[in-house]
Amino acid sequence: MDEFVDIVDDHGNNTGKVCLKSEAHQFGYWHSCIHVWLYTDSGKVLIQKRAANKDTFPNLWDVSVAGHIGAGEQPLKAAKREVLEEVGFEIKNEELVKIGTYKTNYKHQESLIDKEFHHVYITKLTVPLETLKLQIEEVAELKLILMNQLKRELQDEKKSANYAPYAMTYFNMVFNAIRK
Repeated sequence: MDEFVDIVDDHGNNTGKVCLKSEAHQFGYWHSCIHVWLYTDSGKVLIQKRAANKDTFPNLWDVSVAGHIGAGEQPLKAAKREVLEEVGFEIKNEELVKIGTYKTNYKHQESLIDKEFHHVYITKLTVPLETLKLQIEEVAELKLILMNQLKRELQDEKKSANYAPYAMTYFNMVFNAIRK
């Protein structure tokens, strides 16, 4: 779905400009997204397999929930909205902990350039996995995986090909925050 997003500069500051997400990707404009990691007391994180029809990282395992921040929308509100839309899990503001912002620049193809600031949140998964409701346009599958196992797979050259390609510094930021 195309939506309007705020354009930011290469430091993440709002420029006052707005365009469609498709334009931001086509021209490589910096914009903002949210990432929300859901975790359990048993040391597991929820990961999603992106739908096959996605234009970025189709059929790859990714963060629990990710999405663009709409024009004029605050990151916290976007995080709550995306979690509810993608996995049907309702959370309160105070349950989301922002752990940082992560800058990425990934060229998928000539006319699809992701220049994004990911506002990264963590929150505890307080319902059973089987009660989550997938947004089939976005999410093909969900699973819980031990953080240590996920880290091993990300560091394995063959297994890491099954995951959206973020740097290990990103995953370490997330795992360290969850462990605290």
